[in-house]
Amino acid sequence: MADKPLKRYIFASDFDQTLTFNDSGYVLAELVGIPTAEFERKAKGMAKINLVQQGAELAYLLLHDPEFKAKVRKEHLHEVGKRIRLKGDIKPLYQILEAGVDGYSFDFYVLSAAPIEVIYSALEGIVPQDHIFGTEFRYKPSGEIDTIVRATAGYGKVAVLKQLLVQHVMGPDHVIYSGDGSSDIHVMLEINARDGLTIAVSESPHVSQIAKRTVLSTSAFAVLAPILEEVAGWERSRIRTFFELNGMLIQEWERVRTDWLTVRPAITDATEPVPVA
Repeated sequence: MADKPLKRYIFASDFDQTLTFNDSGYVLAELVGIPTAEFERKAKGMAKINLVQQGAELAYLLLHDPEFKAKVRKEHLHEVGKRIRLKGDIKPLYQILEAGVDGYSFDFYVLSAAPIEVIYSALEGIVPQDHIFGTEFRYKPSGEIDTIVRATAGYGKVAVLKQLLVQHVMGPDHVIYSGDGSSDIHVMLEINARDGLTIAVSESPHVSQIAKRTVLSTSAFAVLAPILEEVAGWERSRIRTFFELNGMLIQEWERVRTDWLTVRPAITDATEPVPVA
Protein backbone atom coordinates (compact mmCIF):
# COMPACT_ATOMS: atom_id res chain seq x y z
CA MET A 1 0.00 0.00 0.00
CA ALA A 2 2.98 2.34 0.48
CA ASP A 3 3.42 2.96 -3.25
CA LYS A 4 -0.28 3.63 -3.94
CA PRO A 5 -1.06 7.30 -4.66
CA LEU A 6 -2.66 9.01 -1.67
CA LYS A 7 -4.77 11.43 -3.73
CA ARG A 8 -7.53 8.99 -4.67
CA TYR A 9 -10.66 9.92 -6.61
CA ILE A 10 -13.69 8.17 -8.05
CA PHE A 11 -14.39 8.91 -11.71
CA ALA A 12 -17.95 7.87 -12.57
CA SER A 13 -19.48 8.10 -16.02
CA ASP A 14 -22.89 7.65 -17.57
CA PHE A 15 -23.06 5.29 -20.58
CA ASP A 16 -25.69 6.17 -23.20
CA GLN A 17 -24.54 9.23 -25.21
CA THR A 18 -21.70 9.83 -22.74
CA LEU A 19 -19.46 6.93 -23.68
CA THR A 20 -21.52 6.22 -26.81
CA PHE A 21 -23.00 8.13 -29.75
CA ASN A 22 -26.33 6.29 -29.56
CA ASP A 23 -29.01 5.51 -27.02
CA SER A 24 -29.21 1.76 -26.42
CA GLY A 25 -33.01 1.93 -26.62
CA TYR A 26 -32.89 2.99 -30.28
CA VAL A 27 -30.40 0.25 -31.14
CA LEU A 28 -32.53 -2.36 -29.35
CA ALA A 29 -35.74 -1.25 -31.06
CA GLU A 30 -34.09 -1.50 -34.47
CA LEU A 31 -32.64 -4.92 -33.61
CA VAL A 32 -36.01 -6.49 -32.71
CA GLY A 33 -37.98 -4.80 -35.50
CA ILE A 34 -39.73 -2.04 -33.56
CA PRO A 35 -39.72 1.33 -35.36
CA THR A 36 -37.30 3.68 -33.60
CA ALA A 37 -39.88 6.45 -33.95
CA GLU A 38 -42.27 4.33 -31.90
CA PHE A 39 -39.68 3.84 -29.16
CA GLU A 40 -39.02 7.57 -29.13
CA ARG A 41 -42.74 8.36 -28.92
CA LYS A 42 -43.25 6.01 -25.97
CA ALA A 43 -40.13 7.17 -24.12
CA LYS A 44 -40.98 10.86 -24.54
CA GLY A 45 -44.54 10.18 -23.44
CA MET A 46 -43.35 8.64 -20.18
CA ALA A 47 -40.91 11.48 -19.60
CA LYS A 48 -43.65 14.04 -20.20
CA ILE A 49 -46.00 12.59 -17.60
CA ASN A 50 -43.16 11.72 -15.17
CA LEU A 51 -44.23 8.07 -15.07
CA VAL A 52 -40.72 6.85 -14.30
CA GLN A 53 -37.42 8.40 -13.27
CA GLN A 54 -35.55 10.09 -16.10
CA GLY A 55 -33.41 7.49 -17.84
CA ALA A 56 -35.54 4.50 -16.76
CA GLU A 57 -37.91 4.67 -19.75
CA LEU A 58 -36.32 1.70 -21.53
CA ALA A 59 -36.44 -0.42 -18.37
CA TYR A 60 -40.15 0.35 -18.00
CA LEU A 61 -40.86 -0.59 -21.61
CA LEU A 62 -38.97 -3.87 -21.27
CA LEU A 63 -41.04 -4.76 -18.21
CA HIS A 64 -44.48 -3.48 -19.16
CA ASP A 65 -44.86 -2.68 -22.86
CA PRO A 66 -46.45 -5.69 -24.66
CA GLU A 67 -44.43 -5.22 -27.85
CA PHE A 68 -41.03 -4.95 -26.14
CA LYS A 69 -41.84 -7.66 -23.60
CA ALA A 70 -42.86 -10.10 -26.33
CA LYS A 71 -39.79 -9.54 -28.53
CA VAL A 72 -36.81 -8.77 -26.30
CA ARG A 73 -34.70 -11.54 -24.79
CA LYS A 74 -31.47 -11.45 -22.80
CA GLU A 75 -29.40 -12.29 -25.86
CA HIS A 76 -30.76 -9.21 -27.63
CA LEU A 77 -29.33 -6.99 -24.90
CA HIS A 78 -25.89 -8.56 -25.37
CA GLU A 79 -26.16 -7.99 -29.12
CA VAL A 80 -27.05 -4.32 -28.62
CA GLY A 81 -23.79 -3.90 -26.72
CA LYS A 82 -21.89 -5.23 -29.73
CA ARG A 83 -23.73 -2.95 -32.14
CA ILE A 84 -23.79 0.30 -30.20
CA ARG A 85 -21.27 2.87 -31.40
CA LEU A 86 -18.78 3.80 -28.69
CA LYS A 87 -16.94 7.09 -28.48
CA GLY A 88 -13.25 6.85 -29.21
CA ASP A 89 -10.40 6.27 -26.78
CA ILE A 90 -12.36 4.83 -23.83
CA LYS A 91 -9.72 2.16 -23.20
CA PRO A 92 -6.73 4.55 -22.96
CA LEU A 93 -8.84 6.85 -20.75
CA TYR A 94 -9.56 3.94 -18.41
CA GLN A 95 -5.93 2.83 -18.38
CA ILE A 96 -4.56 6.30 -17.59
CA LEU A 97 -7.09 6.98 -14.84
CA GLU A 98 -6.49 3.61 -13.22
CA ALA A 99 -2.69 3.97 -13.43
CA GLY A 100 -2.81 7.44 -11.93
CA VAL A 101 -1.43 10.80 -13.00
CA ASP A 102 1.03 12.96 -11.06
CA GLY A 103 0.24 11.25 -7.74
CA TYR A 104 -3.53 11.20 -8.35
CA SER A 105 -5.35 7.87 -8.68
CA PHE A 106 -8.82 7.56 -10.25
CA ASP A 107 -11.12 4.53 -9.91
CA PHE A 108 -13.21 4.39 -13.09
CA TYR A 109 -16.89 3.34 -12.76
CA VAL A 110 -19.87 3.35 -15.10
CA LEU A 111 -23.27 4.27 -13.61
CA SER A 112 -26.12 3.99 -16.09
CA ALA A 113 -29.82 3.24 -16.47
CA ALA A 114 -29.02 1.12 -19.54
CA PRO A 115 -29.48 -2.64 -19.10
CA ILE A 116 -26.32 -4.01 -17.53
CA GLU A 117 -25.96 -6.70 -20.23
CA VAL A 118 -25.69 -3.96 -22.86
CA ILE A 119 -22.89 -2.20 -20.95
CA TYR A 120 -21.04 -5.44 -20.15
CA SER A 121 -21.08 -6.39 -23.82
CA ALA A 122 -20.13 -2.93 -25.15
CA LEU A 123 -17.26 -2.39 -22.69
CA GLU A 124 -15.94 -5.97 -22.66
CA GLY A 125 -12.16 -5.89 -22.37
CA ILE A 126 -12.24 -2.17 -21.52
CA VAL A 127 -13.94 -1.74 -18.12
CA PRO A 128 -14.19 -4.66 -15.62
CA GLN A 129 -17.71 -5.86 -14.90
CA ASP A 130 -17.37 -5.12 -11.18
CA HIS A 131 -16.89 -1.44 -12.12
CA ILE A 132 -20.18 -1.31 -14.04
CA PHE A 133 -23.58 -0.53 -12.49
CA GLY A 134 -26.64 -0.67 -14.74
CA THR A 135 -30.26 -1.73 -14.67
CA GLU A 136 -30.49 -5.39 -13.66
CA PHE A 137 -33.30 -7.81 -14.51
CA ARG A 138 -34.23 -11.35 -13.56
CA TYR A 139 -35.00 -13.62 -16.50
CA LYS A 140 -37.27 -16.56 -17.17
CA PRO A 141 -35.66 -19.79 -18.51
CA SER A 142 -36.77 -18.67 -21.98
CA GLY A 143 -34.64 -15.52 -21.71
CA GLU A 144 -37.72 -13.30 -21.37
CA ILE A 145 -37.45 -10.53 -18.78
CA ASP A 146 -39.32 -11.42 -15.61
CA THR A 147 -38.72 -8.76 -12.95
CA ILE A 148 -36.37 -5.90 -12.22
CA VAL A 149 -33.67 -6.06 -9.54
CA ARG A 150 -32.40 -2.50 -9.63
CA ALA A 151 -32.60 0.55 -11.93
CA THR A 152 -29.56 2.81 -11.84
CA ALA A 153 -31.50 5.86 -12.96
CA GLY A 154 -32.09 9.26 -11.39
CA TYR A 155 -31.54 9.04 -7.65
CA GLY A 156 -30.44 5.42 -8.14
CA LYS A 157 -27.09 6.77 -9.34
CA VAL A 158 -26.72 8.75 -6.12
CA ALA A 159 -27.38 5.59 -4.10
CA VAL A 160 -24.66 3.66 -5.98
CA LEU A 161 -22.23 6.54 -5.59
CA LYS A 162 -22.78 6.64 -1.82
CA GLN A 163 -22.15 2.90 -1.72
CA LEU A 164 -18.84 3.40 -3.57
CA LEU A 165 -17.76 6.17 -1.19
CA VAL A 166 -18.29 3.87 1.79
CA GLN A 167 -16.49 1.03 0.01
CA HIS A 168 -13.47 3.22 -0.82
CA VAL A 169 -13.52 5.13 2.49
CA MET A 170 -13.50 8.37 0.52
CA GLY A 171 -15.06 11.82 0.86
CA PRO A 172 -17.61 13.18 -1.65
CA ASP A 173 -15.24 15.99 -2.65
CA HIS A 174 -13.12 13.29 -4.32
CA VAL A 175 -15.79 12.40 -6.88
CA ILE A 176 -15.81 13.32 -10.57
CA TYR A 177 -18.95 12.58 -12.60
CA SER A 178 -19.44 12.79 -16.36
CA GLY A 179 -22.90 12.74 -17.97
CA ASP A 180 -24.99 14.08 -20.80
CA GLY A 181 -28.66 14.53 -19.94
CA SER A 182 -31.60 14.87 -17.60
CA SER A 183 -31.03 11.45 -15.99
CA ASP A 184 -27.76 12.85 -14.59
CA ILE A 185 -29.30 15.85 -12.80
CA HIS A 186 -29.75 14.18 -9.40
CA VAL A 187 -26.20 12.89 -9.16
CA MET A 188 -24.67 16.12 -10.49
CA LEU A 189 -26.53 18.24 -7.96
CA GLU A 190 -25.44 15.86 -5.20
CA ILE A 191 -21.79 16.05 -6.25
CA ASN A 192 -21.81 19.83 -6.72
CA ALA A 193 -23.31 20.34 -3.27
CA ARG A 194 -20.52 18.26 -1.75
CA ASP A 195 -17.60 19.91 -3.57
CA GLY A 196 -17.00 17.29 -6.26
CA LEU A 197 -16.43 17.93 -9.96
CA THR A 198 -19.17 17.50 -12.57
CA ILE A 199 -18.55 17.40 -16.32
CA ALA A 200 -21.25 17.64 -18.98
CA VAL A 201 -20.45 16.09 -22.35
CA SER A 202 -23.41 17.58 -24.23
CA GLU A 203 -24.93 21.01 -24.77
CA SER A 204 -28.21 19.89 -23.21
CA PRO A 205 -29.33 22.74 -20.93
CA HIS A 206 -30.48 20.11 -18.42
CA VAL A 207 -26.87 19.43 -17.47
CA SER A 208 -24.75 22.17 -19.03
CA GLN A 209 -26.31 24.69 -16.63
CA ILE A 210 -25.57 22.40 -13.67
CA ALA A 211 -22.18 20.89 -14.47
CA LYS A 212 -19.08 22.78 -13.38
CA ARG A 213 -17.43 22.07 -16.74
CA THR A 214 -18.69 21.11 -20.20
CA VAL A 215 -16.56 19.22 -22.73
CA LEU A 216 -17.73 18.48 -26.27
CA SER A 217 -15.71 15.89 -28.17
CA THR A 218 -16.07 12.64 -30.08
CA SER A 219 -13.26 11.25 -27.90
CA ALA A 220 -13.90 10.09 -24.34
CA PHE A 221 -10.27 11.00 -23.63
CA ALA A 222 -11.25 14.68 -23.71
CA VAL A 223 -12.67 14.58 -20.16
CA LEU A 224 -9.08 14.36 -18.95
CA ALA A 225 -8.60 18.05 -19.79
CA PRO A 226 -10.93 19.45 -17.09
CA ILE A 227 -9.82 16.73 -14.65
CA LEU A 228 -6.17 17.69 -15.00
CA GLU A 229 -7.04 21.38 -14.78
CA GLU A 230 -9.47 21.27 -11.87
CA VAL A 231 -8.03 18.41 -9.80
CA ALA A 232 -4.32 18.35 -10.56
CA GLY A 233 -4.05 22.10 -11.21
CA TRP A 234 -2.20 21.72 -14.52
CA GLU A 235 -1.76 24.55 -17.04
CA ARG A 236 -3.17 24.05 -20.52
CA SER A 237 0.29 23.79 -22.09
CA ARG A 238 1.15 20.89 -19.77
CA ILE A 239 -2.14 19.17 -20.59
CA ARG A 240 -1.44 19.47 -24.32
CA THR A 241 1.99 17.92 -23.82
CA PHE A 242 0.52 15.08 -21.74
CA PHE A 243 -2.03 14.32 -24.46
CA GLU A 244 0.71 14.23 -27.09
CA LEU A 245 2.87 11.92 -24.97
CA ASN A 246 -0.12 9.53 -24.89
CA GLY A 247 -0.62 9.62 -28.64
CA MET A 248 -3.41 12.23 -28.65
CA LEU A 249 -3.28 15.65 -30.29
CA ILE A 250 -5.51 18.47 -29.06
CA GLN A 251 -6.05 20.10 -32.44
CA GLU A 252 -8.62 22.62 -31.23
CA TRP A 253 -9.47 23.74 -27.70
CA GLU A 254 -12.11 26.45 -27.66
CA ARG A 255 -13.53 27.64 -24.39
CA VAL A 256 -16.80 29.59 -24.50
CA ARG A 257 -19.53 30.52 -22.11
CA THR A 258 -23.05 29.84 -23.35
CA ASP A 259 -26.02 31.89 -22.16
CA TRP A 260 -29.36 30.15 -22.79
CA LEU A 261 -32.01 32.84 -23.34
CA THR A 262 -35.61 32.64 -24.50
CA VAL A 263 -36.75 36.11 -25.58
CA ARG A 264 -40.35 36.92 -26.45
CA PRO A 265 -42.23 40.17 -27.07
CA ALA A 266 -43.48 41.61 -23.79
CA ILE A 267 -47.12 42.53 -23.30
CA THR A 268 -47.02 46.32 -22.97
CA ASP A 269 -48.85 49.44 -23.99
CA ALA A 270 -45.65 50.98 -25.28
CA THR A 271 -45.49 51.24 -29.07
CA GLU A 272 -41.90 52.47 -29.28
CA PRO A 273 -38.69 51.03 -27.82
CA VAL A 274 -37.82 52.58 -24.47
CA PRO A 275 -34.36 54.20 -24.60
CA VAL A 276 -31.84 53.33 -21.92
CA ALA A 277 -31.16 56.28 -19.66
